[in-house]
Amino acid sequence: MVNRSVKEYILNKKTKTIIWIIAGVLLAGLIFFLLSDVFAIGAKSIAFSELKTLLIGGKIKEMQLNAFVWEAIGADGTRYVVNAPSVHYYADWAAFVQEICGANGIVEGSPLYGVKVTFSNPNAGSILDYIFPLLSVGIGLILLFVLFRQMSGGRDATMGIGKSKAQVQNNMKVRFSDVAGAEEEKEELKEVVEFLKSPKKFSDLGARIPSGVLLVGPPGTGKTLFAKAVAGEAGVPFFSVSGSDFVEMYVGVGASRVRDLFDVAKKNQPCIIFIDEIDAVGRRRGAGLGGGHDEREQTLNQILVAMDGFEENQGIIVMAATNRDDILDPALLRPGRFDRKITVNLPDVKGREQILKVHARNKPMAPDVNFKTVARITAGFSGAELANLLNEAAILTARAGKKLIGNHELYEGINKVVMGPAKKSHVVTETDKRTTAYHEAGHAILACLCKNCDPVHEVTIIPRGNAAGYTMTRPDSDDAHVTLGELNDRICMALGGRVAEELVLHDIATGASGDIQHVTAIARRMVTQWGMSEKLGLVAYDNDHPVFMGMEYGHSERGCSPETAAIIDQEVRRIISEAHERARKLLKENRSVLDNMARVLVEKETIYNEEVLMLVKGADYKEVIAYMEEREGKPRENVFSVAVNPAKEAEKQTQEKSEEVVEATEQSTAAEAPEETKEDKE
Repeated sequence: MVNRSVKEYILNKKTKTIIWIIAGVLLAGLIFFLLSDVFAIGAKSIAFSELKTLLIGGKIKEMQLNAFVWEAIGADGTRYVVNAPSVHYYADWAAFVQEICGANGIVEGSPLYGVKVTFSNPNAGSILDYIFPLLSVGIGLILLFVLFRQMSGGRDATMGIGKSKAQVQNNMKVRFSDVAGAEEEKEELKEVVEFLKSPKKFSDLGARIPSGVLLVGPPGTGKTLFAKAVAGEAGVPFFSVSGSDFVEMYVGVGASRVRDLFDVAKKNQPCIIFIDEIDAVGRRRGAGLGGGHDEREQTLNQILVAMDGFEENQGIIVMAATNRDDILDPALLRPGRFDRKITVNLPDVKGREQILKVHARNKPMAPDVNFKTVARITAGFSGAELANLLNEAAILTARAGKKLIGNHELYEGINKVVMGPAKKSHVVTETDKRTTAYHEAGHAILACLCKNCDPVHEVTIIPRGNAAGYTMTRPDSDDAHVTLGELNDRICMALGGRVAEELVLHDIATGASGDIQHVTAIARRMVTQWGMSEKLGLVAYDNDHPVFMGMEYGHSERGCSPETAAIIDQEVRRIISEAHERARKLLKENRSVLDNMARVLVEKETIYNEEVLMLVKGADYKEVIAYMEEREGKPRENVFSVAVNPAKEAEKQTQEKSEEVVEATEQSTAAEAPEETKEDKE
């Protein structure tokens, strides 16, 4: 891959080094010349009266006068120097000699007291008298030039600041095979590749390829990787630039850089221009409170003109990426500019498996690793998080001195990505340990008793991240919709920690702060956004998009009246209160399970789905601890086993039995029914 920006950086660095070396040598020579000639290094400085006394006393054998100093050499070889400040008040050297030297009886060529006197006339000096002043000026200009380049980011302050900062890459190595988990997005982008390879195929049919492709999706889903893959498949130059690179402190710089970018792209067409985080410069116009013309809007206007203006850009494909397409200017999204919008979603279970396999190509994996199982319990992970998961697993494997990445390292990598590193050395008091154990046991038990909750994979009281402990549940499917029953069960499960504290400790702690915020957010969205309140009906009182001042400013109407706001608060409180009472009832009925699970957690600190199911089914804590001690030191083969929710499994079995009963009844009824005769049919 050839990166022109890197080459320019290396050349600039070498040039700066050479300039600094030359400037240093010249400056050192100039300083030496000035010190040796002007200040007469090694000479003894004396006053004019002392010089006169030495002259009269015959202790001076030679004198040399110039415009700055009078230098004398004594009979014993001693050098004396006398400053001549009065020379600066004379515009003419001859007048100085006539008034100063002539007044003291000293004229050039005539001895005085046996002293030979010579003059060094600055108006008729040597070539060095001209070279070194010019060198001093040149060194000053060079230093100013380098300083200006440093202040302007390595560019000339007046000529280079309007140049584009885009990095140009040829022979891109990324291909579509390196992008996994998004087959539909690949199909959309393959048309762009075909156009860049053979544009005549489309032009002969009168087809116009989209001039702009906007990639929209959550962070880490591979939007930038898609753009690189398109450039790599097409084999065309790839200009990459960030949206923030266009905006500078100088007015007009952004628009100038846009013009320069498209001018360079036209010379290299067909090519791709990729603008990452385009929302930094493409926000909706008119968002400023002052209503004036700012630099960002001027840059956006130039982008709009460059993409679809009077000039033709047939061989240039503009690609951009953002996760905030809701705040982009409508003119940017119209046909002719970004006329194709591709949404890059989080990968499903099949996509996650493919992504894991791509990132595991250069990693030694254990034979028993099953990426399909890992993909199933990583629902909601983006491509970047999956890559980070494998990287963390590789680091943990190296830390343990192993040669192959196994299931345990992958499982710990998942926990590390989601919750952060475990703080096993953190000192926890017995009181805190007991409180955390009952808190997490309350979550885990309710997750098992509520049929709509996700299966429990792990329960631990080891601090990790900001949490004193956690109960990890993982969905067993990628369902896009969440029902009312599921939401109520999630709220009930989230309140299990607080309810366990109330029942056992007869007190409450601050550990439920995050749980309370979580259930409040869910309940409020149920009421205001999802129409799940009978009192308020199917009316939306809130929106789900972030506040953007350019859209909300000036809208003074409220989402609801004060009376409706009070009803909303009442409904939110009702949903949470009902879930709280339900959680309290379930934990009271299963108090022995709560005590047993808390004791196991205090003793062993971490339990998994297998131990959780044993406890929920009525096993004593001693039995579970003995089972765990028997397995200590052995690898947990089912660390990625399919976790189940006992309540959901029981309901599934009941439903299957009822379906079997209905089917048997239908078959017996059909057998007992009289056979239809020919006359009946007629």
